Amino acid sequence: MLGVDGDVAVVTGAGSGIGRVVATALLGAGYRVALAGRRRPALEETAGGHADALVAPTDVGDAGSVAALFSAVRERWGRVDLLVNNAGMFGPAGTVDEIAVEDWTATVTTNLTGSFLCAREAFAAMRAQQPQGGRIINNGSISAHVPRPGSAAYTATKHAITGLTKSLALDGRPYGIACGQIDIGNAASDMTARMATGVSQADGSIRPEPTFDPAHVADAVLMMARLPLDANVPFLTIMATTMPFLGRG
Repeated sequence: MLGVDGDVAVVTGAGSGIGRVVATALLGAGYRVALAGRRRPALEETAGGHADALVAPTDVGDAGSVAALFSAVRERWGRVDLLVNNAGMFGPAGTVDEIAVEDWTATVTTNLTGSFLCAREAFAAMRAQQPQGGRIINNGSISAHVPRPGSAAYTATKHAITGLTKSLALDGRPYGIACGQIDIGNAASDMTARMATGVSQADGSIRPEPTFDPAHVADAVLMMARLPLDANVPFLTIMATTMPFLGRG
């Protein structure tokens, strides 16, 4: 099934950054979009009064909150065609012995458990609905491939997202559920604002890094989402051309 007018999408972390840009692009492409995130005012700003936007304050790390999100989506629109698992946080910085256990747990809860809980609800809906099927797109990150210095918690969760993506893609085959991952490097957002002033490099230096317009991320997500369900992009990397990704380490 092609992504066409009226398809139902859920975007987490939709109140800012990449989530906002992706959600806005989906609304512009004719999707009905549930906007999930912690802060209602930020979600309402993303919605901009759009008739096909559902503002749904959600804590992705809480199973009950996520269940309520998907229940609201099904109550309003009857199905789920697309989940963009975008919500995430950088987490603590430091070597592993400097990371507080509670900060590790908070990062895992948001980045990994949150993606699992949302995928779990979306998968169940896609499996049960008629016509059956749908697509899940996970936000991995360049850190799903290689770490930055002092980023054990964030990097571990993003490597785990890759395993989740592969498992969902495999387990979804009998039900017409496709799953892919987009790995983003330095899209300009509030989370990457520090790139302009300097970030730690593997050689111990601190240097600024280039960023790129997150609208290109939205374009890539739309390309993945619009594929028929018998085609899938398992992994897509999009990055600032001159960022030190291939040269890390």
